[in-house]
Amino acid sequence: MSEFLSQRVQKVKPSATLAVTAKANELKAQGIQIVPMGSGEPDFDTPINIQQAGIDAIKNGQTRYTAVDGTPDLKQAIIDKFKRENSLDYSNTEVMVSSGGKQVFYNLCQAVLNKGDEVIIPAPYWVSYPDMVILADATPVIVETGLEQSFKITPDQLEASINSNTKLFVMNSPSNPTGAVYTKAELQALGAVLKNHPHVLIITDDIYEHIRWGNDDFINIVMAEPTLKQRTIILNGVSKGYAMTGWRIGYAGGPETIIKAMKKIQGQSTSNPCSIAQAAALEALNGDQDIIGIMVDAFEERHEFIVDSLNAIDGIECPRSQGAFYSFPRIEGLIKRLNLKDDVEFSTYCLEKLNIALVPGSAFGAPGYVRFSFATSMDNIKQAVEKLSSI
Repeated sequence: MSEFLSQRVQKVKPSATLAVTAKANELKAQGIQIVPMGSGEPDFDTPINIQQAGIDAIKNGQTRYTAVDGTPDLKQAIIDKFKRENSLDYSNTEVMVSSGGKQVFYNLCQAVLNKGDEVIIPAPYWVSYPDMVILADATPVIVETGLEQSFKITPDQLEASINSNTKLFVMNSPSNPTGAVYTKAELQALGAVLKNHPHVLIITDDIYEHIRWGNDDFINIVMAEPTLKQRTIILNGVSKGYAMTGWRIGYAGGPETIIKAMKKIQGQSTSNPCSIAQAAALEALNGDQDIIGIMVDAFEERHEFIVDSLNAIDGIECPRSQGAFYSFPRIEGLIKRLNLKDDVEFSTYCLEKLNIALVPGSAFGAPGYVRFSFATSMDNIKQAVEKLSSI
């Protein structure tokens, strides 16, 4: 039946992170205990007050269609959040709500990209960026960064990648998969390049905004260089910071013309996000924020343990992260020591021989690395480290 498939869908790779989860679940169904180090979602329950807001929404009959771009109350909460936490002013027509941060990025690609357009994506990157660009008939331009430059694109690399076909530049800080965080000075240096190329749009994926440690306040490229606001789209959501991955609520702030076009795309695909999840997200943004600090403290403790433990294993070089809940070690020495082909084969080895679920770095455009998620219990982390130390 493959002859019926579009050329478009055949260009797209299945999600590597979902594939790892599916394989791990398959082994679990066979009675095999798997140590989950691949999943990109907090192991905390959604806070009770947010759960209750969803329950109340059901009881109060908030089970019908909403406006395509979100309820007025939630959109106002997003506007207030941008002002309160980021010192950014947006109007009602400059924000919208989607079914997760992934839909925000997809909407944007469909709204602004054409065949022949190029999108600059620093690698390592979140797995879905290039494929969603391809689904919009545009071309991903992958710029390799690495451990030696802390997984961050440099101004010189950015300048060298921009040409007349460049339409969009993708930023993600804190980063999935590396946990790297750009400083204000680094963002200003990138902003100085972008100011010289007014035809380039920017999207900053801030979904891990609240999952950070250290003394520095969160900052994105619009906060660092306000003159870029009129051509930057901010992607955010409640999934990571409020342990609400399954509720599927993301949101965007950006220029009215682009937000309106994204709304048009959403209106012809999913229409509005879930009304009940929107009520829960309203409570997340406006309610008690204590869950964020509790989770961040746990993630930081796990981060310190896993980095020190992995660096004690021959063949692994694991840098410290500044945010998100991932470590992204280079494992080329371990691959060689085990006589394996590459990071994909290593990840398969870990799953089938050690019963550890990891995601290969190749899925993120970084061969020779793997992603360890520490959005899991310390017991699971210790088990994984113990198994890896034994090989």
